[in-house]
Amino acid sequence: MNKLLQAIHESLPQWLADWFDILVPAIEVVLIAAGAWLAVRIARRLLRKLTNTYSLPGKVAALSLRVVATIVYVAATLWALERMGVSGTVLWTAFTGFATVGAVAFFAAWSVLSNLFCALLIYVTGAFRIGDVVELLENGEKPGIKGRVLDVNLVYTTLLETTVEGQEVVLQLPNSLVFQRVLRRWK
Repeated sequence: MNKLLQAIHESLPQWLADWFDILVPAIEVVLIAAGAWLAVRIARRLLRKLTNTYSLPGKVAALSLRVVATIVYVAATLWALERMGVSGTVLWTAFTGFATVGAVAFFAAWSVLSNLFCALLIYVTGAFRIGDVVELLENGEKPGIKGRVLDVNLVYTTLLETTVEGQEVVLQLPNSLVFQRVLRRWK
């Protein structure tokens, strides 16, 4: 095949030969995309026949089609990139590197993101407001942390607790703790 392409390349006029190295991969990419589209259409028809024949739920067919389409389109994209000269090894290395960094960053920020999301939930659900007296119980019976809400920010809920000796202590509780415990509230 390469000898045939080389012979065609040499027999073309110079102005067309300059474009030959661009046109051949472009045509291959278009053919790969058309083949992927056709493969997904065929898979859709097959899944429709299977769904009707075996009375499968529509959601199973839709999910199956999405999985098949994703696999076909990812494979077609990788094949098209390979035809354009991009190494599969380089792509795989880049993907795994980005995925690893993303996973590490996600787990490193999990606690902070959890507190941010819980702060949003506190505001949206109206679990309590500034000035309310709240108590976070260990379980339904044991007394827990109790105090007047002074502030709710993106990371902490600040409570003013009065101790047995009558001293006032400021507690900063992570917002995620509010959703892990039973909450008792007095207005």
